[in-house]
Amino acid sequence: MRAMKYENLIGLRYTRARRTSQFVVFLSIVSMAGVALAVAALIVVLSVVNGFEHEFRRGILGATPHVQATGYDGTIPDWKAVAAHANLLTGVKAVAPYVSGQGLISMGTKVQGAVLRGIDPALESRASDLARQIKDGKLEDLKPGSMGLVLGSELARNLGVKVGDRVALVIPDANSTSEQAMPRMKPARVVATFSVGMYDFDNGLALVHIDDMRSIFRLGDRVSGVRIQLEDPMLAPLVAEELAQRQLDLFITDWTRGNANLFHAVRTSKRMVVLVVSLLIVVAAFNIVTSLVMAVTDKRSDIAILRTLGATPGAIMRIFAVQGVTIGVVGTVIGTVLGILIALQVPTIVQWAERTFGFKAIDAEIYRIAELPSQLQWGDVLVTAGVALVVSALATLYPSLRAARVKPAAALRHD
Repeated sequence: MRAMKYENLIGLRYTRARRTSQFVVFLSIVSMAGVALAVAALIVVLSVVNGFEHEFRRGILGATPHVQATGYDGTIPDWKAVAAHANLLTGVKAVAPYVSGQGLISMGTKVQGAVLRGIDPALESRASDLARQIKDGKLEDLKPGSMGLVLGSELARNLGVKVGDRVALVIPDANSTSEQAMPRMKPARVVATFSVGMYDFDNGLALVHIDDMRSIFRLGDRVSGVRIQLEDPMLAPLVAEELAQRQLDLFITDWTRGNANLFHAVRTSKRMVVLVVSLLIVVAAFNIVTSLVMAVTDKRSDIAILRTLGATPGAIMRIFAVQGVTIGVVGTVIGTVLGILIALQVPTIVQWAERTFGFKAIDAEIYRIAELPSQLQWGDVLVTAGVALVVSALATLYPSLRAARVKPAAALRHD
């Protein structure tokens, strides 16, 4: 214990010694800063990638059913029978019918296409998160026979409409067999707007009461499909498979199938980003090797004196290992704290930068979200810090071995 204590003291003293070569001190500071910046960068990048994945999942689940059942001909004659089967399955929270179609929404000279979804507001509030994402107005204002519309926030902004405005709904005449069939136009009123944070939905989805949609598309009592909300969205594939075994005449899918490519792309990007940014830690480790090699060269006479006083090669190794690990630990701690602080404030920092320098960091039309997200996960922080510490410790091996091989007589003779 006493031997280890003096080795630690000497190693720590070398780290902060004022009589050391200024160039060696500079290299130590650069090494420490390199570790700190690499750790902070990796934590921030992981947080941003996690934020993207979280926002994609939240936005998709906000407007996409966990499990969806549709008829092979596009309609379901008896949706209540399907709901009865679904409600028998474990984990099912709510079931709601819907009618889907396409149309144009016109306001003055502005016209924009949209996916029309007919819903029952009472059932939809339990079967999706849309009711909690209403910005203006109320979902309950969708009344049968009133031709009310609930528009995505971007769709409403592009059309220049707000709650209470009158618009025209243009519907294709799907039942006509004539090539010259004219589309039908229905007057409608905007009763609410919503925002799920996903550009595709906010810019291209309009909700209508299900009875109005049935009337517009002349479906009678039929619906396009059934939306199934689960207690745990990650159980969607299992519930879909079990429901398919009960309902062989329906096409059943879940949210993971329709968005598998998106989440696979996000995870692949995360792996590549982690690999690239992790190289910064390796570069910082090379800086530690360089600074320790210079320190060994600068301290050759000190090493020789310690050896003549009885220090073993192993003790000399531990002295410089302590010096290198200290650089790694201090850099890792600083980088971890800095990375956490930046990761928690990424949206605020990006907004400030956008206002100050007049640029847009993220294009909602491309990335499907309105602002740069960040979600700090403590597991990523611990792994990043652990990897930095391990790499820093490994970086001390060569310089420490070199210090242990210094010959006392030769070192004193040259000095």
